[in-house]
Amino acid sequence: MSGGELGGLRWELARRGPPPPLAQFVAELQGYREQAHVPVVRREPAGLHVVVILELEPRLRVYEPGLSARHAVYPGGFVAGLDDRYTRTEHDGFQTGIQLNLHPLGARRLFGVPMRELRGKTVAFADLLPGQRHMCEELAELRSWDERFAHIERFLCARFADASACDRAVDWAAQRIAADGGGTDLSELARQLGYSHKHMIARFHDQLGVPPKVWARLQRFQRLRSELGRARGPRSWAELAQRCGYYDQSHMSRDIKQLTGETPRALLDLRPFQETSEPLQAR
Repeated sequence: MSGGELGGLRWELARRGPPPPLAQFVAELQGYREQAHVPVVRREPAGLHVVVILELEPRLRVYEPGLSARHAVYPGGFVAGLDDRYTRTEHDGFQTGIQLNLHPLGARRLFGVPMRELRGKTVAFADLLPGQRHMCEELAELRSWDERFAHIERFLCARFADASACDRAVDWAAQRIAADGGGTDLSELARQLGYSHKHMIARFHDQLGVPPKVWARLQRFQRLRSELGRARGPRSWAELAQRCGYYDQSHMSRDIKQLTGETPRALLDLRPFQETSEPLQAR
């Protein structure tokens, strides 16, 4: 459990890694509580996980990826699929809930739908799992984060026990791209799989929600963020771009703008309590 106050925002964050039976499907569970005297806006960068938000208190307003004109709320929680654009969320000064970060292959097993149907979309949790439409209410009645995490883990273990097996070829290919930091030769990868390039793209769309090229792009961006986290500021942006697999500094800057809505320098301001999102901003 961690917490603190920053720029008028008080926050609490509880984190738990998944137990062994869930580790291949789930990256992490996070319980959070945020409070401020003014509305709070966040830009959520594109990432590698399918994100599930189970709200315990007031609903988040979720805007369409890359836009700030139209938004929706999702009673009962929501699921956000992979995309290569940032998303804006907003609340009126208080919000608490649980965030479940799923590996895309885990999300494919959990929800039982092709991940291409979730790409760039936010969908009500109950629309994907109608039998769990009261999950948020059940979690709200529990008294501690540990009890809530245990409740979710029991549900996930039961759900995955009945799910189909992972697509081993896509799993291997996705891990290969991740290990290379997004620098994999995709034509060679298709050859090693024994697939045509078109068939490999179709399998990635079904299992991950994005084609191999976008998956590689997201992996490259994750590598960039990791490098920035270790260095706390590069000596040379051009050197950093080259190290992370970008053509040049301009290529890196364009990618960051689309994936985060911000400049490269803004990436240095990521807050320690929310590693998967841009800093909260009071307005």
